[in-house]
Amino acid sequence: MKLAFTSLALLSVALLSGGPILADEASAPTAGKQIEQTLQTSDGGSISYLLYLPKDYDGESKQPLILFLHGRGESYGPLSLVAKWGPPRFAARGDDLPYILVSPQCPGDDSWRNPTQQKRLVELLDHIVSTLSIDENHVALTGLSMGGYGTWRLAADHPDRFSAAVPVCGGGDPEDAAKLKDLPIWIFHGDQDGAVPFQRSVEMFDAIKQAGGEKVRFTSLEHIGHNCWSATYATPELFDWISKQKREN
Repeated sequence: MKLAFTSLALLSVALLSGGPILADEASAPTAGKQIEQTLQTSDGGSISYLLYLPKDYDGESKQPLILFLHGRGESYGPLSLVAKWGPPRFAARGDDLPYILVSPQCPGDDSWRNPTQQKRLVELLDHIVSTLSIDENHVALTGLSMGGYGTWRLAADHPDRFSAAVPVCGGGDPEDAAKLKDLPIWIFHGDQDGAVPFQRSVEMFDAIKQAGGEKVRFTSLEHIGHNCWSATYATPELFDWISKQKREN
């Protein structure tokens, strides 16, 4: 059972291996609770994240995973600010989520789509998969605004690692369409977005379709501005769709 450690043992392992540093017993992973963690990365830096385990998590049965990337506004403040929107907000208010949720925080002087943060996200994903009981055929990626950009970048560079991607009001590179054409993707964007042009999502959808992609879908949120994520993550069908997607080996 992967989490059968005392808090002291976990701290010792972290200090020796460069893994997550746990400040006290309250921060040890606990089923049904969202807690703060920090992973020391190979570049000498670190990435802090919120971790939620389902209430029925036992360390044995494989669980689906969602990796959530926040927007720019949640970079400026404590890690708890990441729970302002989306799935970590649901966990913070006590919802019973049927998946493991990892919600890292990007520094205010960097961006999710930049190489340093992309590399740290991959290291974080590797760490989560190696230390928790993850169903690697059900690992979904989603993010809003800056996190939407990061979602496009991470999905394009590692399409084989994800079962689904949900970029929300972000932008990608149409040149990546061929790499993304076989990945189930659901795009959301408000048609009145004044911060990230609606066209950025349109061009990605069109490019993937032109590359032969048949698993991409696009929801245009009518008369909605940049904050289209509230409506996106309140869509019940979205999480049902995510749960049905499976990574192709």
